Amino acid sequence: MVKITDVARHAGVSPSTVSYALSGKRPISEETRRRVEAAVRELGYRPHAGARALASGTSDVLGLVLPLRAGIHVPVAMRCAVSAVTTARRYGHDVLLLTQEDGEERLRGIAETALVDALLVMDVELQDPRLPLLRSLDRPCVLIGAPAEPDGLTCLDLDFRAAGEACVEHLVRLGHRVLALVGSPPEVYVRQTAFAQRLVQGFTAAADRHRLACAVHPCEPGPEAARRIAEHLLREQPALTGVVVHNEPLLEPLIDAFEALGLRVPGDVSVIALCPDDLAASVRVPVTSVAVPAAEMGERAVELLMKKLAGTPVPHTTLLPPRLTERASTAPRAH
Repeated sequence: MVKITDVARHAGVSPSTVSYALSGKRPISEETRRRVEAAVRELGYRPHAGARALASGTSDVLGLVLPLRAGIHVPVAMRCAVSAVTTARRYGHDVLLLTQEDGEERLRGIAETALVDALLVMDVELQDPRLPLLRSLDRPCVLIGAPAEPDGLTCLDLDFRAAGEACVEHLVRLGHRVLALVGSPPEVYVRQTAFAQRLVQGFTAAADRHRLACAVHPCEPGPEAARRIAEHLLREQPALTGVVVHNEPLLEPLIDAFEALGLRVPGDVSVIALCPDDLAASVRVPVTSVAVPAAEMGERAVELLMKKLAGTPVPHTTLLPPRLTERASTAPRAH
């Protein structure tokens, strides 16, 4: 079993310096911290939880708040959560996953006990009712999501507004003038979930800038919902040639529904999605997409939290730029 003395020897520092680097109890140089963190990763060091708590007065446990509410796409959320757990373990921390919508009192109770040292909060709303509590806690927290007013908080997210704009710009370059956004289930918009609202803002802003005809349609997942929304789109927008999809389970069923109605993808309708790259590439017609970097967001959120625990300044808001990959589902508009 790897010991703290092994890490110290590998990093060329004293065992106490390793302890300070992992606990954040005393300031050390960034260069020394990087050497210690590299040694921890290379040797696979895992501090004993009981010894850590006795020595530092901390639990070395992070709380990951992920309410599994209606409309959330669990596979993508859990990909982010697994990445957060894996990254936390590299830093010698465990993760307590809080999946119930227990309310502010439950969250306060967890934060004010010795259960967790810090909090990661997902499924953030624009006017999230948890924000006043999170601002008042004496525990560091990082939000994976960006509320409307992020003052006093540390937030990380994909730049969903820029992602919506990127989708429209790609379709415009291909000559498309009538567009639709097929979005998340309705309850996601009712809650004003931040990522969904910001995507709509970017989509509509870019469409207005180019004077395009456009519409936004929340949609439940599943083949039957895909059939109904495809029929509705073509009835309401008969000249439709470009569709943006932000609803991962709906992606392949929607392509199937268009083809069942006699429309080829991309010959008649171009489809672009926001989803993880591996999902976009695995569809029967590989889909042009803006990547949702769930694993990267989980990793980077934990890294921000580790810096906050160590007293290192971090940006208030970090927005990851959208990355668009062109595949077989988009093509120039047929004339």
